Amino acid sequence: MRAAAILAGAAIAAAAPTSAHAGELFGGLYVHDVKLPTNLSGIEGGMDVQLGYRGGGLFRLWRAQVQPYVFAAVNTAGNTNYGAVGLSAKFPLGQRWYFRPGLGVAVQTGSAGKFYRTDKIAFGSRVLFEPELNLGTRINDHLSIEASWVHMSHAQLRGRENPGIDNLGLRLSLAL
Repeated sequence: MRAAAILAGAAIAAAAPTSAHAGELFGGLYVHDVKLPTNLSGIEGGMDVQLGYRGGGLFRLWRAQVQPYVFAAVNTAGNTNYGAVGLSAKFPLGQRWYFRPGLGVAVQTGSAGKFYRTDKIAFGSRVLFEPELNLGTRINDHLSIEASWVHMSHAQLRGRENPGIDNLGLRLSLAL
């Protein structure tokens, strides 16, 4: 519970406007727990409905604008839900396309158990790392769409068993 309170405080701080740019709202639909080489699970089903906010740019890193983000995802099948807070960097790839990696911390509602289960993912920890990769294109001045990969795991910091989870989907972003 203390980790959730800390994450909530960090999320509020991350979402606060940091410049004249008001940030952007984003939402997406994800296939939940896709079996990929980056995880050992692939046992939960359903779709994730994600809603989030990216704050204004904090600073530039090479050609990229670094932005704080916060989001929550709810699983339609009643499996693991999660919320995350972190930083992403938007690297332009020409006029309309961009690449946006991100790194955050997530809190999940599934099992924090440390032993393999057949009914749900035993993450080994309630708090997880949340790296993500996004490839997007600008539709107009305010709207963009991204193909997105969101991964969560504890990186074996909480034990050797670390199934992780991968979610693949599409995000729509609205600049404010």
